[in-house]
Amino acid sequence: MSATLKERDSFILYNDKSEKGLACNQTSVSGAVSQRACVYCGARVVLNPVADAVHIVHGPIGCASYTWDIRGSLSSGSELYRNSYSTDLGERDIIFGGEDKLKAAIDEAVKTLNPSVIFVYATCVVGIIGDDIGGICRAAEKQYGIRVIPVSSSGFAGTKTSGYKAACDAIMELMGEPEPECERDPLTFNYMGDFNLAGELWILKNYFDEIGIDVIATITGDGRCDDLMRAKGAAHNIIQCAGSMHYLASRMEDRYSIPYTQVSFFGLDDTTESLEEIARLTGSDTVMERVQRLVARKKAEVEPILDRYRARLAGKTAAIYVGGGFKAISLIKQFNSLGIKTVMVGTQTGRPSEYETIKFLSDMGTVILDDANPSELKHFITEKGADILVGGVKERPLAFKLGVAFIDHNHERKHPLAGFEGAVNFAKEVDLTVNSPVWGMAREGF
Repeated sequence: MSATLKERDSFILYNDKSEKGLACNQTSVSGAVSQRACVYCGARVVLNPVADAVHIVHGPIGCASYTWDIRGSLSSGSELYRNSYSTDLGERDIIFGGEDKLKAAIDEAVKTLNPSVIFVYATCVVGIIGDDIGGICRAAEKQYGIRVIPVSSSGFAGTKTSGYKAACDAIMELMGEPEPECERDPLTFNYMGDFNLAGELWILKNYFDEIGIDVIATITGDGRCDDLMRAKGAAHNIIQCAGSMHYLASRMEDRYSIPYTQVSFFGLDDTTESLEEIARLTGSDTVMERVQRLVARKKAEVEPILDRYRARLAGKTAAIYVGGGFKAISLIKQFNSLGIKTVMVGTQTGRPSEYETIKFLSDMGTVILDDANPSELKHFITEKGADILVGGVKERPLAFKLGVAFIDHNHERKHPLAGFEGAVNFAKEVDLTVNSPVWGMAREGF
């Protein structure tokens, strides 16, 4: 039996450095058991880190399981976001409608939690039965004088990327109309697409403070509703996660005339280049001098440590399967810097331009996949003899069954991997797992 479906052939590519493209940005092939999540999950990924908002899930109770530490986003203040609130729709509600339950849930949330913003998420069954979430939210806004924003996230109505867009539309609704044009401070930024996993945002904020830029809003890690509403006054948007935030940045450019730039703080080279790019955006020689001093100091601290890990990791091979293409690109660069060859790389939501960059960075013969499934991942990891797999929670069991080392680069991790400190943590974690004797023992049992 073939490891791949014929219908999946255009989504799989052995890198031959030709102009042949890879199919992407399409719905999953039926029967392929995609690793992608649903629209609703994509919306929660983006919005859940808004720490002082109430998040009401209009649907069955199971959909509200996406809460507490399941995303790994940390807050420096309010912990309100850690609880999801559900309308707990049952069979009777599916038949007769759940609007009354949603109205009661909003009433209770306002009285007991006193929020300034409530996000209401549609789930699959709500999209089917047709509850008027928008009308209920508008009525609640008028009644209570707070923002109550519907999120069009019916799970069956697209892919995880569709959920990103639904969340970004909700953020735009919260930001509101453009303000009268005024001069913007060139030192003001919004930092987008970082969800403060393991406190990474706080590391980067220390850099931003040191070089002298003012971050108005973090969208959405450690986010605050008031900051999101002020975000339209920033001079620049910088984006870490393009998959979730490129759409929002484009909308903000059209509506508020805020230009955006892609950055990455994974690995020494990307971190250095991103800080220098931020300095160039400000047009300030002083900021650039501060960046150069910061980079020189940090590199002097971490390079000797990384050299020790490079000696232990040279010659190893890696497989990558992550959500977005830009993260995959950063990981290839990090592995290259450690002397590790990437032999397989795939994403759930990569874009054509990102796959072109992946082809450029990876070697001939590297397997490149879009929207892979467990059967394909198993086949190509085994075929290429990867020593380590970088992925998320759904890929961990597969790696362990294959006797392959694993690193979680998704939402459950507890160690920051961004910035100069994160580069050391990444190398340390790779070394600890890939050089562990347990994997050889595990493979002997297969």
